[in-house]
Amino acid sequence: MLSIYRLLFVLFFCLPISVFAQSVAISDFDREDTRDMNFEIIGKMNSNILVYKNIRSNHKISIFDKEMNTLETVKLDFVPERTFNIDFVSYPDYFLMIYQYQKGTILHCMAVKMDAKAQKMGEPVEVDTTRIPVMSDNKIYSTIYSEDRKKIVIFKIQTRYQKFNMQTLLYDNEMKLISKNRMLVEYNERKESYDNFMVGNDGSFVFTYAKQSGNRDNSNALSLVIKSPQQEAFASREIDLKEKYIDEVKLKIDNRNNRYLINTFYYKKNRGSIEGLFTYVWDKPADKPYASQFTEINDSLRYEAKSGGMLRFALDNFFIRQVVVKADGGFILAAEDHSKDTRGSNNFNRYDYLFNPYSLSPGNYYYNPYRGYYRPLNSMNNQSTRYYYDNILVMSVSKTGQVQWSKVLHKSQFDDEEENFMSFSTVASGNEIHFLFNDDRKYQIISDQGIAADGTVKRYATLKSPQKGYEFMPSLSKQTGSNQVIIPCAYRNNICFAKVDF
Repeated sequence: MLSIYRLLFVLFFCLPISVFAQSVAISDFDREDTRDMNFEIIGKMNSNILVYKNIRSNHKISIFDKEMNTLETVKLDFVPERTFNIDFVSYPDYFLMIYQYQKGTILHCMAVKMDAKAQKMGEPVEVDTTRIPVMSDNKIYSTIYSEDRKKIVIFKIQTRYQKFNMQTLLYDNEMKLISKNRMLVEYNERKESYDNFMVGNDGSFVFTYAKQSGNRDNSNALSLVIKSPQQEAFASREIDLKEKYIDEVKLKIDNRNNRYLINTFYYKKNRGSIEGLFTYVWDKPADKPYASQFTEINDSLRYEAKSGGMLRFALDNFFIRQVVVKADGGFILAAEDHSKDTRGSNNFNRYDYLFNPYSLSPGNYYYNPYRGYYRPLNSMNNQSTRYYYDNILVMSVSKTGQVQWSKVLHKSQFDDEEENFMSFSTVASGNEIHFLFNDDRKYQIISDQGIAADGTVKRYATLKSPQKGYEFMPSLSKQTGSNQVIIPCAYRNNICFAKVDF
C-alpha cells in the first residue's frame, strides 16, 4: 500500500494563493488489470469503494477500503457471454446492475440487486427482450436515473425503415415497474436527431429533438419532448430559434425549481462561426418558457479564450461539457476547446466530430450521461491522430439566461493516439467548483483551480503522484463524497485507482 501524503502550498503568480491540503491513496492492481480493461467506478458503500472491471468475457468487481487496499475481488460468474452495456445505479448500501446480452437473435435486458460486498441480493430478473435482425446494431438498451435516484428509466431505441421506435420502462429504486410507454414516429437519420435523454425526480422522461436542413448542417429546428408519468403521450414543445442555427444541445434538469435548462452555441448562418450562447428555460408546472436568451460573446472574451488563429473563429472548437445548477435556478456552464488532427485527412472539422459514431453523437443510441468513456489505446484509430484539449470557458448564467460573469482557465493538452489523460473533471466542494486537469503532457501532476460563486478563481496546490510512474486520468474521475474523488490512473501497462481527499 502506498503511503498517504500531504502537499505543501505552492506559490503561483497572477492568481490568489491558497493553502489546500490533499491526501491521496492509490490502489494496487492485478496483472490482468491492463490498459485493455474497461472499467466503471460504481461508488462508495459502507466507506468502501467499488469498481467494476471487464476484460473480454471476464466481469468482476473490486472492493477497496478507505486506504485503497483491495479487500476482495468478486467475479461475476452469473453474467452470460456476449454481455455488454452494463450500467450501475448505486445507493449507500446496495446497487443495481442492469445489463444486456445477446443469445442468438434475441437481446435480453436484465437487472440484479447487489449488496455492498458485490453479492447478489436475489436472482437476476429479465426486464425486456427484443428480437433483432442479423447484422443489426445490438446496442439498443440504455439506463438513466433521476438526481435523487428514486426513478430509473430503461429505454430501447430502434431505427429501421425510416421509423424511430422507442420504448420506455419507468421503475422506482426497488425496480418496481411504474409505467411502460412507446413512441413511434417517422424518422430521417440524416436530418433528425434525438438526444439528452433524462428523467426528473418526479419521474418525467425528457429529451431533445433537433432537425437540420441538410445532412451535416447546423440544426435550425429544436423541440423539447416531455413524457410525464401520469400521461400516456409524449408532449413536444417547439423552441423558437429566431431564425438562428445551433449544433450540439445540452439539457439539464433543475429538480429544485422544476425547470428544464437547454444550452447550445448558436450561429447566424448555416455552417458559420459560433456567435454566442443560446439559453432556454422551460417551466414544467406552467407548461411554458421561463426564459429564452441569445448572448453574443464579445471580442475581449474571444481573445482570452482562443488558443490560436483568428478572433472570428475563436469559439469554433468549443464544446459544452458540463452544466451545474445553482439553488436559485441559475447555473455554471463549462465549455472546452477540443480538436484533433488525423494524418492523411483534412484539418479538424466540427461537423466530423459531431457526427463521428465514436463521439457519442445522436446516431449512437446507447446512451450513458453519467461517465466518461475509457478508450483502450488504438482501439478505434487506424490512422495516426493527435488530440488537442485546450482552454476551458466558464460562464455563470442567471435563471433568466443572463450571463453574470465569465472566466477562462488556460490549459494546453495534446497527445497522439489516445485522449484518456486529457480534458478535465469537476469536484463540487462547498461554495466552489474545482477544475482538475493534467498539466500539458505531465500526467503525474494535476492542476486544481477553484471557481467560487462570485467568479473568484483560486489556484490550489498541484496534486502529484506519491510515486513515480503513476499517470492520472482526471476526466474519467467520479466524485464519491463532498470532498472526495476517485481518479483512474495508469502505471506502465496497468490500470489502478487513486482516492483523493481534499
